[in-house]
Amino acid sequence: MSARLLLTALLFFVSTDGVGQGRHADPDYVGSQVCGVCHAREFESWRSSHHDLAMQEATEATVLGDFNDARLKHFGVTNSFFRRDGGFWVRTEGADGGLQEFEIAYTFGAAPLQQYLIRFSRGRLQALAIAWDTRPQAEGGQRWFHLYPDEAVPAGDALHWTGRFQNWNVMCAECHSTHLKKNYDPATDSFATTWSEIDVGCEACHGPGAAHVAWAESTAEPTASADLKGLIAGYLAGRDTGGWEMDPERGIARWQGPPRNRGEIEVCAVCHSRRQPLTEGWQAGDGFHDTHALALLDPGLYHADGQILDEVYVFGSFLQSKMHAAGVVCSDCHDPHSLDLLADGNAVCSQCHLPAKFDVAAHHHHQPGSPGAECANCHMPSQTYMVVDPRRDHGFRVPRPDLSVALGTPNACTGCHDDRSDAWAAETVADWSGSATQDAPHFATALHAGREGLPGAEAALAAIVLDEAEPAIVRATALSLVPRYFSGAYLVAYRAGLGSDDPLLRQAALRALAPFPLEERLQFAGHLLGDAVRSVRIEAARLLAPVPAEAFSPRQRARLARAADEYVEAQLLLGFWPRSHVNLGLFYADRGEMAKAEAAYQAALDRDPAFVPAYLNRADLARQQGQEELVRGILKAGLAVSPEAPALHHALGLALIRQKRFPDALPALKRAAEGAPQEARFAFVYGIALNSTGSASQALAVLRAALDRHPHDPDLLLALATISRDRGAVETALSYAERLLALRPRDPSAQSLQRSLAAGARRP
Repeated sequence: MSARLLLTALLFFVSTDGVGQGRHADPDYVGSQVCGVCHAREFESWRSSHHDLAMQEATEATVLGDFNDARLKHFGVTNSFFRRDGGFWVRTEGADGGLQEFEIAYTFGAAPLQQYLIRFSRGRLQALAIAWDTRPQAEGGQRWFHLYPDEAVPAGDALHWTGRFQNWNVMCAECHSTHLKKNYDPATDSFATTWSEIDVGCEACHGPGAAHVAWAESTAEPTASADLKGLIAGYLAGRDTGGWEMDPERGIARWQGPPRNRGEIEVCAVCHSRRQPLTEGWQAGDGFHDTHALALLDPGLYHADGQILDEVYVFGSFLQSKMHAAGVVCSDCHDPHSLDLLADGNAVCSQCHLPAKFDVAAHHHHQPGSPGAECANCHMPSQTYMVVDPRRDHGFRVPRPDLSVALGTPNACTGCHDDRSDAWAAETVADWSGSATQDAPHFATALHAGREGLPGAEAALAAIVLDEAEPAIVRATALSLVPRYFSGAYLVAYRAGLGSDDPLLRQAALRALAPFPLEERLQFAGHLLGDAVRSVRIEAARLLAPVPAEAFSPRQRARLARAADEYVEAQLLLGFWPRSHVNLGLFYADRGEMAKAEAAYQAALDRDPAFVPAYLNRADLARQQGQEELVRGILKAGLAVSPEAPALHHALGLALIRQKRFPDALPALKRAAEGAPQEARFAFVYGIALNSTGSASQALAVLRAALDRHPHDPDLLLALATISRDRGAVETALSYAERLLALRPRDPSAQSLQRSLAAGARRP
């Protein structure tokens, strides 16, 4: 069949198929079968790849799990898997906590596990929290297992499979199907999600193919304007004309020729990254930062040295690597169609790293052929997610067990030698390579200092921001931490971020400007309302939302209107999440649109009546309007559904203090401080309240205990210094003041307090 005839047939099939629910007819997208007519080799490589099997209708051919009356018991709930009327069914706990029967609609993935999707009302598909381990039985597979094996996840819990965190439409869909559109309706909290192809097909990476088919069938002579061959994917626009050339002295290949086209990396990054989508209907060729916002190396996601911690996928790690800096792209190591490595074992690395220099015991210090001699085991240690799925860190870093000793970060050495200590690993590696390698400066020290609030953090972070040799994602992360310790001496770091060519740095700089006065925000960031990159524009709109309208020039007002619309669009795209509506509420409140803010907070509560941030911000909105009785009413309503929420008790305590009801406020503040010992602020406020009501000794005890947990918190140090001073314990007060000054050496108030206490301590 000719490509033209096959195209016509498939378009008719797509537009009239009543079985493939969720499929939409888009004349620009032709389907992988059409691509395979001319690109047979690539098509055959793609078939049965993880992309091809990313999502399928549940059939005898696609379902890998045991549905022959199999059972799995998890925290008292017996889950049963069976067949009925040609379909696949599960009997498990439903949203109301009772056992219900659900039919499997789709399979999700294939190796090393397969998940299953179930249809719910309002167009939702939910991912069952019990998965099938597809590994061979000898490797522990061929079994049902729960994705949270060590914890009970009852109905109503955020992680229960019927809840919003396990929703396919928002959490998973964009990266498991081609040209997906969520089609979320915030008004009805419902989806009409569609795709052009159920799995990750050719056009997911190459862009819509109809124009390419037309180009292929054209009899016209090729012209310069036909360079794209009808495709829109940017990485196909300019073929790399250089090549890798081995440097025999270093033993590492260097790219020779014009800079590599990085469009390929951005196409892969859309799914292989921890990010937030900003627009609907992304397609290959769209710039990553124009359609998505990438997560930085934040606590909880990455260790301080950039190693993976949470499920962050690949892009954020790869951006840190020397590979990325050298010009390596994904297809230098991976076949883009089969997704297999281009070679086995160390051979994939030896494409660019001379085996005679690196694949020898003198380099890896392990027995040749042993696991320790495999490049990836040292330079790409893995972290296991979803119980059975190991993912390799793509930072390609040199193991630094010395950082493990100093900062508590993991290292590949004790990852394998789990019976040995980090100190042993650090000493061993130092013996191999010399202490200079292990003692080399690393950005981890600055990021750790920033996270923990250590003395000298601001200077260390600013130095990272200004060091253009550091990866942009590292510099942006450092910039995101600087505001906690800001002093005017580091304004140069902010300016460097705002003027950077990299959108990650511009975004981070905009976030860092939040503590600045409104007029300075506009002065520094007003021009970024017209930035060429959407993720930067909407961050500028969020930052400048509180600035009075009259402060903007007519041109800036027009740009602000556009960027504000884009910000709202990005939040509503994820409007299924209560958090997105809270973000909108804050944005509207900053703009003085109080009715819209109230409606947004209510929308968040409509989606999750126990969502604490919605109550907190709704109460704060009432406070701004002077409605203190309403504030208390909102907070008590929140406590009625979330009675143990420390943040609500803290907010209620503050509301009672504003009403001069100190005896009533203390129990609420105490409950907050004791319920969230990780929140230094709660203990600080409780301690100040105790001192204000004449319980100075009790206040000091609370504040000292909190300082033991948070030894570098400036508010706790200030409170302890001033209360101790007022009680006549000048020497004790001075010790706290000196610790505070070490944290904030350029803070005039800290300098003044230390001087006055030092003078008092010297008096006879």
